[in-house]
Amino acid sequence: MSQPLLELADLGFAWPGQAELLDIPRFRLERGETLFLKGPSGSGKTTLLGLLGGVQTPGRGSIRLLGEQLERMSAGRRDHFRVDHIGYIFQQFNLLPFLSVRENVELPCRFSRLRADRARQRHGSVGQAATMLLEHLGLPAGLLGRRADALSIGQQQRVAAARALIGQPELVIADEPTSALDTDAREAFLHLLFAECRAAGASLLFVSHDQSLAGLFDRSLSLTELNRATKPVEI
Repeated sequence: MSQPLLELADLGFAWPGQAELLDIPRFRLERGETLFLKGPSGSGKTTLLGLLGGVQTPGRGSIRLLGEQLERMSAGRRDHFRVDHIGYIFQQFNLLPFLSVRENVELPCRFSRLRADRARQRHGSVGQAATMLLEHLGLPAGLLGRRADALSIGQQQRVAAARALIGQPELVIADEPTSALDTDAREAFLHLLFAECRAAGASLLFVSHDQSLAGLFDRSLSLTELNRATKPVEI
């Protein structure tokens, strides 16, 4: 069996003075796979995403991404590793309002030489990479110079996706990015996101409450199936 992109083994995490929040015996995400992870309230979703990005470290067990164990890295090394290899699409998008659309998309390449080099190799320049991603994600070229806070929710979503994808990170993590969209807009956005992940060779870990989207993915799991530590109340 080939090495997965991401693998968790015997993962445990507890906040100081509290009961264990995460107890995940095993989890794999394959290279190029799209995975829908249902993360109901209380299931440890936010903590798990923090661990996958190296923001926190587990109390026990291992998190192996691209063959590297995150918990063995220093905090600074984890930060560099995250920006080189992981693209995030946040629920609230987290765009910088005072920057233009183009500047927001190019931001990861300012912090990651690897992603900047990949963008240049694939598109000729970082700027052209931003332009092409936004075009493929359905954002008109006339909006590239507009401030991010002047965009609609749907437009901000596309900018956030382009920022996550620029420079071909191996893993894209999307945290409830479609919660503000109607059904048709959600599916249309997902098909665009899938196409760009395939073009970049990226795996997609998509976390959401919306089970109706699960059938669009290669695989679907519930965090409650993975995490033996909690019994969440779904809302």
